Amino acid sequence: MSDADADAGTPGPGGPGGPGGPGGSGGPGESAAHGSEFRKEMGPWANFALGFTYLSPVVSTYTLFGTALMTGGPPMIWAFVLAGVGQFLVALVFGEVVAQFPIAGGVYPWARRLWGRRWAWMTGWVYMWALLVTITAVAYGAGPYIAILFGFEPTVHTTVLCTVALIVVAALINYAGTRALSHAAVIGFTAELVGAVVVGIWLLSTHRFHGLGVLFDDFGTSEGGSYLPVFLAASIIGFYQYYGFEACGDLAEEVARPGIVIPKAMRRTVYVGGAAAMFTCLTLLLAVTDYQAVIAGEDTDPVVRVLFDALGEVGARLVMGVVLISFLSCTISLQAAAGRLIYSYARDKMVVGHRLLRGFSHARAVPHNALLVAAVIPTVIAFGSLISEDALTKIVSFAILGIYGSFQMVVLAALRARLKGWRATGDFRLGRWGLLVNSVALAYGIFAIINISWARTPEAPWYDNYIVLLCGGIVVVTGLLYMFTTHHYGRGDAPAGDAIPERSKV
Repeated sequence: MSDADADAGTPGPGGPGGPGGPGGSGGPGESAAHGSEFRKEMGPWANFALGFTYLSPVVSTYTLFGTALMTGGPPMIWAFVLAGVGQFLVALVFGEVVAQFPIAGGVYPWARRLWGRRWAWMTGWVYMWALLVTITAVAYGAGPYIAILFGFEPTVHTTVLCTVALIVVAALINYAGTRALSHAAVIGFTAELVGAVVVGIWLLSTHRFHGLGVLFDDFGTSEGGSYLPVFLAASIIGFYQYYGFEACGDLAEEVARPGIVIPKAMRRTVYVGGAAAMFTCLTLLLAVTDYQAVIAGEDTDPVVRVLFDALGEVGARLVMGVVLISFLSCTISLQAAAGRLIYSYARDKMVVGHRLLRGFSHARAVPHNALLVAAVIPTVIAFGSLISEDALTKIVSFAILGIYGSFQMVVLAALRARLKGWRATGDFRLGRWGLLVNSVALAYGIFAIINISWARTPEAPWYDNYIVLLCGGIVVVTGLLYMFTTHHYGRGDAPAGDAIPERSKV
């Protein structure tokens, strides 16, 4: 008997043949019989803006520009192309799944319907921790820019305090409801455009020191050997850039016509956000006066140096304000996604304290207790970062590993379901290209996970060198122990494994 066999839910409003079954448009899981508690208050534009601000070209580029340039020199920009193509394929797979199963929580309910309860439980567990760590990573990256904006010395301790402050502000906005979230997403999108396009054009016009030829010159980072290992190490900037599009689907129950709107928003998020990120990176690269100073570690924050040199103190501080809005809107979007995931988990009785975590504020139509968890745990992680010398890189690396891992669990579940006879019936379908796209997306994801996990500092202590893998292993092992000792994954009666035709389960 397969996992899907054992996990298949009782046919009903969300089961096979119902709104959430293979022949329907998807339903809100266990609550389908009573209707979703969410309100459909998010329009197509706001849904795209939510994914865009989560993907955030300004946040990812400004956070890791110095690290990537120091590691791989200017050619590191091509990591955006590598990751963009791979993640676009993942977005196509996700678009097909969410069109059939537009359920709040994203990858967890998708994995549940494609494979079964146990697979979904682990997918949601990994994704939840990755989201919570990503919230910390984004807010942490804003610390130095907040310090510059308000004129105090950025230190490890002030950065942590700024991180916590940003998380709290984001939580308050999320508590205000879906309309406030939509407005915040649109404001953040506007700030991203200013930060990416307007500042970029200014740099190209007034502060350009190099031609495009530098994009093919590693400036000695390969030390005379092969550039490939160096490029793969620097490509963290590309891998960090291209996720966030799944947030469009995390709020599927708050969007009208989700089967049409969300897949389109996901695709737009990838190619519009990716193009903006690559343009931002390009303009910064051409504006850096001394690459060798960055590569040697003498210029540790080339973004700030470029902005102050090109715009002066007043102009640079204004840009810092815009950048801060980008970081805040990204944190808001991440919290919204994490809150919906935790709520979806609790609604299906998949976690201890599910009665508390599925608490819902009907006045504002938000899962208030789940959102509280999405603020408290990232705050704890922020304070925990004080024990690491290179906290940002490690936090970001673990966040990428967890996100990519959970993504590929859905991609693998979709591929398995296809091979067992699943044919998408939503408003967006890949048709005969589905198997090929799904297979290549899985191959890309496995490659990315291996690259992210690869230990590249043999001179460092083993526990420091392998901290990303260790943290990932701890999350998986504790998840397995939790799952098989509590059996929460089997307590809810929401549909599971029903994407696969019954005849394939025998």
